[in-house]
Amino acid sequence: MDGTVHGARAVAIVGPAGTGKTSLAEAMLFAAGACPRVGAVDAGSSVGDASPEARARCGSTELNLMRFEWMKEGYALIDAPGSAGFAADAEMALAVADLALVVIDPDPARAPLVEPTLRRLEALGLPHALFVNKIDQARGSIEDLLAALQPLSAAALVARQIPIRAGERVAGFVDLALERAYHYQPGRRSEQVPLAAHLRNDETGARFHMLEQLADHDDTLLEQLLNDEAPSFDTIFGDLKRETAAGLIVPMLFGSALNGFGIRRLLKMLRHDTPVAALTADRLGIEGAAAQVFKIAHGSAVGRLALARIFGAPLAEGAELCGADGKPTRTGSLFALQGAATTKIVRAEPGDIVGIAKVDAVQAGDRLGTAGRAHAAAPSMRRPVTNCALAIAVEDHKDEVRLSTALNRLVEEDPALHWGLDEATRETLLHGLNDEHLAVVQARLKRRYGVAISVRPPAIAYKETIRKAVTQHGRHKKQSGGHGQFGDVIIEIRPVERGEGFRFEEKITGGAIPRQWIPAVEQGVRDAMMRGPFGFPVVDVAVALIDGSYHSVDSSELAFRTAGRIAMAEALAAAAPYLLEPVAHVTIHAPGSAVSRITSAATSRRGQVLGIAPLEGWSRWDVIELLLPEAELPGLEPELRSLSQGMAHHEARFDHLAELSVKLASGMIQRTPVPA
Repeated sequence: MDGTVHGARAVAIVGPAGTGKTSLAEAMLFAAGACPRVGAVDAGSSVGDASPEARARCGSTELNLMRFEWMKEGYALIDAPGSAGFAADAEMALAVADLALVVIDPDPARAPLVEPTLRRLEALGLPHALFVNKIDQARGSIEDLLAALQPLSAAALVARQIPIRAGERVAGFVDLALERAYHYQPGRRSEQVPLAAHLRNDETGARFHMLEQLADHDDTLLEQLLNDEAPSFDTIFGDLKRETAAGLIVPMLFGSALNGFGIRRLLKMLRHDTPVAALTADRLGIEGAAAQVFKIAHGSAVGRLALARIFGAPLAEGAELCGADGKPTRTGSLFALQGAATTKIVRAEPGDIVGIAKVDAVQAGDRLGTAGRAHAAAPSMRRPVTNCALAIAVEDHKDEVRLSTALNRLVEEDPALHWGLDEATRETLLHGLNDEHLAVVQARLKRRYGVAISVRPPAIAYKETIRKAVTQHGRHKKQSGGHGQFGDVIIEIRPVERGEGFRFEEKITGGAIPRQWIPAVEQGVRDAMMRGPFGFPVVDVAVALIDGSYHSVDSSELAFRTAGRIAMAEALAAAAPYLLEPVAHVTIHAPGSAVSRITSAATSRRGQVLGIAPLEGWSRWDVIELLLPEAELPGLEPELRSLSQGMAHHEARFDHLAELSVKLASGMIQRTPVPA
């Protein structure tokens, strides 16, 4: 922050895509006076989502960091992308937050969309609250929404408000803790109004239910309720704060980010109930002064920044940091962040989120001591499974080196991105979460680094093998003046069990081939296996060298290698070769309502369903295990999303090679580039 605000608290804003998370952050900034007007994501005027990629999609494509002060206390906002393709960008940042604010739609039918978010927060042990956005568009009841949401949460959902309706429209709310009624005022703070008589019974019942939920974890409050005693405000607010911080309850409020409804009430809840940074340090196992790095960012104006949250003690510009290995490093400039804007500061207070310059050896996930002593390494965060890949090449060969530099920087920023050379197909592959994710990476390559790439689906790593045993003679004889070349071999080849690979034996008797040239024959055989009759590598073949002859002058290592290659190439063509395709073991996590559609889609892709089982700890979610040819994997992720309201996702790993039918083999060979 600016050095005058102490103990800043960090609130992560999370939830499904399209619920208005960035709009809510904008409304909070405006209500707190941190910006002069409410920015609009659709209009491209928001503090968050400032990158061209985010503005082009009218949605978050990366982590947004913002800050504000409210009632003389500092807050850092971590606005996490909701789209599956960009969710990994916030994974490490969520861990350093004090509380997560889960933004949802008011439609009960869309409630299942939030379950993956809630389960992840539970796994992190991160306290959280719900904010029902777009309440002015609600048609169903809060009771129906709670009934749909509760099975999705391990902790009790506690409604802190009930709506006041004017016909079909939500016009305000009743605060159940304070027993006060408020009417929304567009663009202004809500107006307190008398609690109408017709709401009294609803308010009394809803408030008593809220108190009962709190009493589940407070024996004193339970006794008061049993004795019909009215608990004090201090008791109620104390329980709300304690039980939220402990993850025993999940409070729920509502409002409208675009109209500013309920925003100040939300800010007051955050001020009262958000745990302080010291509690988060305890949860993370941080003792003393430390900086927890959660992301690396490359900016054109300030260069490379390590984004970190500060715990335990202030951090000054030029201070010495100490990694888990005990090696010291000195900070460069410190920067406060407000969306894409950076402001240089000389000191960061505990709880602040800052950018640290000139710490090139520091990586995301590092925990750095800020008081001259090393910290234990932070627990490693889970890495997302990347199932989408593209074969890439620069459009201009002069950009080869620049491409490597640019990709390495993007990979450093994005834990869901990696790239490298595929040894089987000799292609450079770029791996990401889905097609949308990789499309944004391409746009960033072009915009930030001026590197344009061409892309295509990766080649499938088909293999070849044989059906029958063959004996084959191979001779290489060449005379062109001086020493000639002579190599003569006879080999036997036969198929072996799938997965056994390649075996070479020599059964030479009587010195038909001198022993020093037998390795050359094996190498020639291997050369021929790199490209079989169909143009693909050959596997699962045993070869025996059984006879041959040599010339005392003209025979050489090169001659016998060539003879071995000739013999093997002719033997493979005569041994009834056929194609093998790689088959993946695919695990799909999906809501139960989409399982039948997904299994039908998998079957249409030549998939073999192995089993379906409930996903442990989840509400009406299933795990589908199946075998699927790798040639059918492209396009699977978007199809799964379209069949499941965007919720299903999959993991795939190579399982085995399987024979490809003659009909399919013909089509695959025509469509698949042959490795060089």
